[in-house]
Amino acid sequence: MIKITPKTLSDLEFPTVCQQVSKYTVTGPGKEKALQITPFPSYDKTLFALRQTNEYVSSYQQESRIPNHGFDSIDMEIKMLGIEDTLLEAPSLRKISAISETTNIQIKFFEKFEEIYPTLRVTTQEIEYTSLLIERINKVIDRFGEVKDDASPLLEGIRRKINHVKGQINASFGSALTHYNNLGYLDEIRETVVENVRVLAVTAMHRRKVKGSILGNSKTGSIVYIQPEATHNHTRELNNLEYEEKEEIKRILKEVTNFIRPFRTLLIEYQELLSDIDVIAAKAKYGMDMDAVMPKVSKDRELELIDAYHPLLLLNNRKKKQKTFPQTIELTKEKRIIVISGPNAGGKSITLKTVGLLQVMLQSGMLIPVHEYSRVCLFNKILTDIGDNQSIENHLSTYSYRLKNMNYFLRKCDDKTLFLIDEFGTGSDPELGGALAETFLEVFYEKESFGILTTHYANLKMLANELPNIINANMLFDSRTLEPLYKLHMGEAGSSFTFEVAQKNGIPYSLINRSKKKVERGKIRFDKSIADLQKERSKLQKTTTSLQTKEQKAELEKKKLEETNARIQQKLENFQELYDSNQRLIYLGNKINDISEKYFTNKKKKELIGEFLKIVEMENSKRKKLSAKEKKEVKAKEKKVQQEAEKKVEIIRKKKKEKQEAQKKEEIAKPKPVLKVGDRVRMQDGKAVGSIDSIEKGNAKVNYGIFTTSVSVDQLELVQRKK
Repeated sequence: MIKITPKTLSDLEFPTVCQQVSKYTVTGPGKEKALQITPFPSYDKTLFALRQTNEYVSSYQQESRIPNHGFDSIDMEIKMLGIEDTLLEAPSLRKISAISETTNIQIKFFEKFEEIYPTLRVTTQEIEYTSLLIERINKVIDRFGEVKDDASPLLEGIRRKINHVKGQINASFGSALTHYNNLGYLDEIRETVVENVRVLAVTAMHRRKVKGSILGNSKTGSIVYIQPEATHNHTRELNNLEYEEKEEIKRILKEVTNFIRPFRTLLIEYQELLSDIDVIAAKAKYGMDMDAVMPKVSKDRELELIDAYHPLLLLNNRKKKQKTFPQTIELTKEKRIIVISGPNAGGKSITLKTVGLLQVMLQSGMLIPVHEYSRVCLFNKILTDIGDNQSIENHLSTYSYRLKNMNYFLRKCDDKTLFLIDEFGTGSDPELGGALAETFLEVFYEKESFGILTTHYANLKMLANELPNIINANMLFDSRTLEPLYKLHMGEAGSSFTFEVAQKNGIPYSLINRSKKKVERGKIRFDKSIADLQKERSKLQKTTTSLQTKEQKAELEKKKLEETNARIQQKLENFQELYDSNQRLIYLGNKINDISEKYFTNKKKKELIGEFLKIVEMENSKRKKLSAKEKKEVKAKEKKVQQEAEKKVEIIRKKKKEKQEAQKKEEIAKPKPVLKVGDRVRMQDGKAVGSIDSIEKGNAKVNYGIFTTSVSVDQLELVQRKK
């Protein structure tokens, strides 16, 4: 059973990763799930989740792209369906129809492309496919979320009457407006709307002459708003019809809601499935942004991360257009624990967090930014002690808190645990704290746990040197500038460069010397030896990098030569074939010429035909008789060769055209030189060179020796300036 604590997730900044993943979701429930991502509890579930994400990433390279999975949340609708005698409004039914349709599309798609997406097919095959909901809802609700006219015969009849009455209202109002306007009873504005009702704007003095209902008057009281009597009667009829319409719609919606109610559990499953797919898609997009891959997941206890990047640092540096340095780290049964030492600000903590965060991401079904040949295993527990964990609430100092944490580590760690400890043993007297830290490390070692820790303690470096399955490592520094190279080197402990860094930061040499005298000579010699070794390592690293670069260049040159050689060989073979073919044709030509001369002399047709037939039969005997199928294949081959040749020609033409266009653009971009008298020039499309005798109003007189001509300065290009 895999169990990783919230503290570990927080120490490794995993909630920040979840937040970044949630930005790629397209649905509300999907976003909520993305923010709650945690490592999976078993090996099988983790592997299944990784395959889901990997398959979704692969869909972007496939012709059969995964369809859209977006939907509107139906949480409220699901709650309403759980309450008896409730009814869902038309927009809610439309949402249910849409989510059912989207789920059905996903189920059918993964069923059709099971070979390409086997894991995603397993994800969807448990969900029931049914079109009953869609058909029932679409029968009464249109695509705009409104109840259709033909949802029931009664509703259709009522709506027909409503339209008829609305027509009568407009007609009666129009008639009254014309009539009273002709009599001069209306104000200049003639009509207006009061409480959503069209009314006549009658002057106050004529209000008793207009039959109808008074609905109000203007602020000054000069205008009275009256609804004509005929219009009022029709409006009353319309109100009754609209009430009947509402009641019928309510009945229809209740009927459809009662039909849907037994499918409530299925709708919950639909929403769960689509929100799960949303999270898988978000994980895939997040991984693609980091060029992440799915490494080989091994059941053996091994962890080899090649060119591993810290995800948060990588994305942050990309935004700032800064370089991120990858690390290569390996943990095996033979090298279970790594002790990283060296000065601060060299990248020790980031290396530690990189391993932890990538492991947690992987165990949560996310792809990680490493080389594809990396190998990983899954850990049941990941224990972390990173950063300053001073507990104000419990009145604990940093060291007390860390000791409490170490006690938890000692109780929980086993051979399926990965522990990550930053600044191991710090917070107490260096000698006593170092001794206690050494004992803790021995216990971790005895329990066969895997782990990485960073430290400045010399006794822990010595212990790593003595025990066979612990290895020292250091973060490389430039020996000349003491700048960090952010590169982890395995096999050697790191010097803290204490006095060197102090000297670099301007501390007087006399003070550094006094400090050195206060420290044991053996410790200084040990630290100096480590520093010298690191300097040598730094030089060797530069030499190795230089040799690797040269080797890569040599390899490229070798490949180019091999390609050139292959092309030449192919050309020679083609020329040989052409030569043999030409020789055969020359031989045939000579033969035909001989029998032609013979016929010219003796005029014997029979002999001529006999000789000619002999030649034809001889040539045909060399030819292989092909079947219809073989002839077809030969033709197809010839056609393919011809097409390839045409393609090559087309590519060459295209490249030539692009080159010409680029040259033209360069010429346009270049500022044109100002021509002066005495400069040697030529016409843009000509070859003859002459010298400018004079320039007047944009025209130049060019002397070609034999003759002189007047040409526009724009048509000339400079060959040589006047000396």
